[in-house]
Amino acid sequence: MTDLKNELIRHSAADLAAKLASREVTAVEVTQAHLDRIADVDGQVHAFLHVNSEEALAVAAEVDAARAAGGSAAEELHALAGVPIAVKDLIVTIGQPTTAGSKILEGWNSPYDATVVKKLRAAKMPILGKTNLDEFAMGSSTEHSAYGPTRNPWDLDRIPGGSGGGSAAAVAAFEAPLALGTDTGGSIRQPGAVTGTVGVKPTYGAVSRYGAIAMASSLDQIGPVSRTVLDSALLQEVIGGHDPFDSTSLTDPFNDLVAAARVGNVAGMKIGIVKELHGEGYQAGVENRFNESLQLLKDAGAEIVEVSCPNLKYALGAYYLIMPSEVSSNLAKFDGVRFGMRVLPKDGPMTIERVMGATRAAGFGDEVKRRIILGTYALSAGYYDAYYGSAQKVRTLIQRDFDAAFAKADVLISPTAPTTAFKLGEKLDDPLAMYLNDVATIPANLAGIPGLSLPGGLADEDGLPVGIQLLAPARQDARLYRVGAVLETMLEEKWGGPMLAQAPELSSASTTAGGSN
Repeated sequence: MTDLKNELIRHSAADLAAKLASREVTAVEVTQAHLDRIADVDGQVHAFLHVNSEEALAVAAEVDAARAAGGSAAEELHALAGVPIAVKDLIVTIGQPTTAGSKILEGWNSPYDATVVKKLRAAKMPILGKTNLDEFAMGSSTEHSAYGPTRNPWDLDRIPGGSGGGSAAAVAAFEAPLALGTDTGGSIRQPGAVTGTVGVKPTYGAVSRYGAIAMASSLDQIGPVSRTVLDSALLQEVIGGHDPFDSTSLTDPFNDLVAAARVGNVAGMKIGIVKELHGEGYQAGVENRFNESLQLLKDAGAEIVEVSCPNLKYALGAYYLIMPSEVSSNLAKFDGVRFGMRVLPKDGPMTIERVMGATRAAGFGDEVKRRIILGTYALSAGYYDAYYGSAQKVRTLIQRDFDAAFAKADVLISPTAPTTAFKLGEKLDDPLAMYLNDVATIPANLAGIPGLSLPGGLADEDGLPVGIQLLAPARQDARLYRVGAVLETMLEEKWGGPMLAQAPELSSASTTAGGSN
């Protein structure tokens, strides 16, 4: 890769946008640089399931032509026009396969674009391709993909988080400056923490879910993956806003997120330490970086207060009843009849029930089957009130805990994940240990509030990234960007630059990228 291309892939999205607007570089050069990077390193990382080279370059050429023409054509371009992006393969796109990381949808092409994809196309952002994920977003390590695991660019023997490990790894490996993920219990923020990237779960309803294959409808949220807090703010402003196709979409406008990220001041703000989201069970290196972040915010003029959310100790249990119950319902449509793969029984009568059973047995992986069985049981007659109904009551108590906490603090803070990235295969045979990795991120999804994870430094024990999580009240996403940008600047000063600058360099590989699709 030439020096120019190597330089281009390391710029933030905001810097790329400025260079494109000034015509210092072209959109085709920027897009090609990222496609070349994918070709060089994705054979090792496996962040992508499908690479969209031809269309991405065509969109980039359109942007360059509009800028060259000048006048209204150039003025009407979005600020991020020409900045490439990757899309999690749970979000449907015309012209590219959407598999949800599952064999049951292998090779499936959607007849429509998700609303967020329409917005990316309207902004003329070249879509580089579709990224790997745990099957139907069920997992915390991206090891449950039917197309093989994604690897962490910091250490190829470790997980990149999940379910959106592909999007986080693509951004961390400089294969894309931006990506879209989905977050049901931490699937944007936890991968961000373990790969040294920024991940944001917006307020529930702030970004349309239309066109995101549903896992758990009351919990799922599309959000940005980036390398800086400002970049995430820029991307959320592109994809956010009301959508009449999504009945859960919020109608009220949000504050200017990009302006919030540029305030550069937290003086007088109250930052609440969540008593239940750190301490026992958290890796020592994670705790050390968390405590240093608290001191930095205090030095910046913020007031640090402790808050308690006593019902958070029930969050994991409530989540693993609500989520699989909704999974059981949402995945019922994958029946071998309407769309997707179809497997016929080898013998016996050819009934719809037997076709459905054969198809789902062959098409779904073990983790998906596990959650469908758990959810179906929780919703069954005689158990609904005891399990699903009780979990929803706990959800209400958690929401009330957050309301009380936000009466004392503007923003809450915790580690994003209790540990750094664990080794591939380490927790595959212990689902409960895997589930515990989301203990700090799940509460935000149950309450519908926004959360942001940013790199907090490297753990003493293993030199791997640690994530710091910020939480804000519903509809107050701007607070996350304000506090996150200040903390990011201070942490970069402490660590001598962006966290990813300290990641080991991936060697070029001749392996062709593109996964199974």
